[in-house]
Amino acid sequence: MTEAQPAASIEACESASRPARVAPSPASERWTVADVQALLELPLPELIFRAQQVHRQHHDPAEIELATLLSVKTGGCPEDCAYCPQSVHHETGVKATKLMSPEDVRAAVRAARQAGSQRFCMGAAWRAPTDRDLDKVAELVRVVKEEGLEACCTLGMLTAEQAQTLREAGLDYYNHNLDTAPEFYGAIIHTREYEDRLRTLQHVREAGIRVCCGGIVGMGESRLQRAGLIAQLANLDPYPESVPINHLVKVAGTPLADQPDLDPLEFVRTIAAARITMPRARVRLSAGRRSMDESTQVLCFLAGANSIFYGDKLLVTGNPDVEADRALLTRLGLRTRPVSLEG
Repeated sequence: MTEAQPAASIEACESASRPARVAPSPASERWTVADVQALLELPLPELIFRAQQVHRQHHDPAEIELATLLSVKTGGCPEDCAYCPQSVHHETGVKATKLMSPEDVRAAVRAARQAGSQRFCMGAAWRAPTDRDLDKVAELVRVVKEEGLEACCTLGMLTAEQAQTLREAGLDYYNHNLDTAPEFYGAIIHTREYEDRLRTLQHVREAGIRVCCGGIVGMGESRLQRAGLIAQLANLDPYPESVPINHLVKVAGTPLADQPDLDPLEFVRTIAAARITMPRARVRLSAGRRSMDESTQVLCFLAGANSIFYGDKLLVTGNPDVEADRALLTRLGLRTRPVSLEG
């Protein structure tokens, strides 16, 4: 028999075999792209374990937020985003519509509330709304608030004055995604600069509206560029309260229609990195859920996702239906969070 290995030696060996600690660069207290890339390259069990630790420090691990997204003005957008079926630059068969009436929106809000949603999000396909458009949307925001749900909008670029108008109407959240890393942005969008997006987010913050901001993965970006997106989001000051992580929905007629599929585990890694770098945020499993099997969705929840879009449609693309979502959440023992209308 060999002699027993000294305890100190065993501890040293175990320590050497563990993955290195990954945290923000201490010199700047910011998440560098290299920091986030190091997270994404951890062994998946280690990455999910770390994400779960962070998640449990800041959230109830059995609680999920349900949000409904309604397209209140569809199609005819002058932007050329390569992923978007609502762009006038792409032949996708999406017809442009006028802004929905308050009565029709109220009916949709009531249906969403009855189905269990806590937040009602309204999207309009504009590059930037006019002040007249904004006044009409403000009326829709008031409808959502009257029905007792949190209100969120995604309308394109805003001026400081427009952001204040929405705040006065009672808007809780404004969604304006960064979409991808700055280095990859020009390959996807040519009609709007990255700085335009950051400027709108600043106007939203200064108006006192909470920020919903995330991105899309699976558009042909590298892992390094996915790290770049997460680093950009995590270094917003403060980082967004709500972070939707979208999986590309490939739509015929868009430039990305034939984009090769992203490895599902790469999407899970992105969710985990978002959770670790933005601990208090709601990380939302957003577009693309319809193409995910249940196992992938479960891994996303384990990686720190605690919000989903709920309903049969996400703007103009499909979403898992309500009954399937209810069944999955029940099997997982997840419960929905109460509505909070503070702030």
